[in-house]
Amino acid sequence: MSWPERDLPEGRHHLLKEFVMTEITRAPRRRRLLRPAVLAPALGAAVAAAIAFPSLTGGTPAYAVTTGGDGLVHITINEAKDPKRLQEDLRAMGVNVVVDYIPMGKRCSPQPRSEQLVPREQASLSVFPAPEGYEDGFTIDPKVIKPGQTGVLEFSVGDGTPVVAGIWAGVSDGPVADCTLVDSTEAPLGPPRS
Repeated sequence: MSWPERDLPEGRHHLLKEFVMTEITRAPRRRRLLRPAVLAPALGAAVAAAIAFPSLTGGTPAYAVTTGGDGLVHITINEAKDPKRLQEDLRAMGVNVVVDYIPMGKRCSPQPRSEQLVPREQASLSVFPAPEGYEDGFTIDPKVIKPGQTGVLEFSVGDGTPVVAGIWAGVSDGPVADCTLVDSTEAPLGPPRS
């Protein structure tokens, strides 16, 4: 709808128009809340940035996994958190393992976690001492895990330095039970010694 312009003295129309435009630009703008459809991608980007931030700023990752030309896998744990992520990263590299962190004063239950553990003499998953060139951390030989087998890595972890006190590594021909942490005064890793 259009309104007819009024007859105003010369220059008055221009002043009125200037006044209206000035008032429009001075009026406070109404803030609109973001809709969930707009907010969700922004929150997703913020979470991704928070996860990536330590690596971008030179922070130390919780763990590092490297492979050598000899096929060995070297694991360095800097912070005892997220063992399932380490497990998934190892599996993505083709190493079929289950990984658990066992705090001091705890132990995995049930023990043994598999009724079909391969004797260490036949399948030594952990390489000790580590070959030259492999610094702090633990070295495993994934070639000892045959098709249909599962490697088991239990890391004894504490709050102090070093974060990891030891490793128990084994290979199972059958299923491996989930680790349920229970209080224990025994050695924290692996099946009970007989």
